[in-house]
Amino acid sequence: MTARVVILDYGSGNLRSAQRALERVGADVEVTADADAAMNADGLVVPGVGAFEACMVGLRKIGGEKIIADRVAAGRPVLGVCVGMQILFARGVEFGVESAGCGLWPGSVIRLDAPVIPHMGWNVVDAPANTRLFKGLDPGTRFYFVHSYAAQQWEGNPDALLTWSTHTVPFLAAVEDGPLSATQFHPEKSGDAGASLLGNWVEGL
Repeated sequence: MTARVVILDYGSGNLRSAQRALERVGADVEVTADADAAMNADGLVVPGVGAFEACMVGLRKIGGEKIIADRVAAGRPVLGVCVGMQILFARGVEFGVESAGCGLWPGSVIRLDAPVIPHMGWNVVDAPANTRLFKGLDPGTRFYFVHSYAAQQWEGNPDALLTWSTHTVPFLAAVEDGPLSATQFHPEKSGDAGASLLGNWVEGL
């Protein structure tokens, strides 16, 4: 049976490119802000570009934080992408201003301490041996990043599978924590590698 995926439309993110990428790997994709559709889909994708606080404002307008929390509580898969990953954490700090996130994971998203910001372009990641998202991908596989902020510590579930990358400093490139997964990079912009990762996620729905 074809997996039904909703991309949550809260005014942020590369919605159409994400839709095309998921359709490429065989998902039936709907882009919507409708809470019922988002709750009932096999998988929910939470995109995000731009500022942490602006994404949270948009998310709150459609009750998106409750949709995400309710799905996770029910064991239903959610995938956050880029700022859609960052807002899953408790806090984001941008330009000295702290903003509240969804709080599904403890900890803060902070600026990368690197001489070149943003971190933009292709980079390798270090995935754990038992990863599901990166299954079948070679260790040297590169993914496409565009960000200036990231989670740089993990304070959450000790059983979560953590994938790291480095841009002067180490940061979390992906997290797999039960039904809740996320990537700091853009799988929809990462060519065949991104398609493989999305295919792995859809396969698990």
